[in-house]
Amino acid sequence: MYNIAMKIVTKSISVSKLKKIPNRVFASKKMSTFHSDLHTNWKSYSIYEQMANIGAEVGRSINWKTKNNSKMSLNAFYRALELIDFTIDDSKNINRLSEILRMREILVDFSIGENIYNSSEVEWNKYFFHYNFAARNH
Repeated sequence: MYNIAMKIVTKSISVSKLKKIPNRVFASKKMSTFHSDLHTNWKSYSIYEQMANIGAEVGRSINWKTKNNSKMSLNAFYRALELIDFTIDDSKNINRLSEILRMREILVDFSIGENIYNSSEVEWNKYFFHYNFAARNH
């Protein structure tokens, strides 16, 4: 999301709000696995394919959100987080970690936070579109 200005967060989150966020949002070690069969093959995918797959889950989350199905939207969001965590764990992506981690931070803020970065569905679709294009041509 290159066109989104980063902000320094100065306001704190309340303990009650923090407790409402599932542990799997913060640490993949506590997370139940949605893509158990994919984890072993994930590292064989190029970064473009990995990001395109993440984008597909983000797109599903957005589509369900616009259809007012928060349960399905949240499940797609969790699946996207899992794929992001797989991508973070892939050693070939070491030089791209800052972008991947920032994207994860902004996605969590957009999906279950207060959207302090003011990201939108249109911006997420634009961001992942380029990875889809690159994955098809890679």
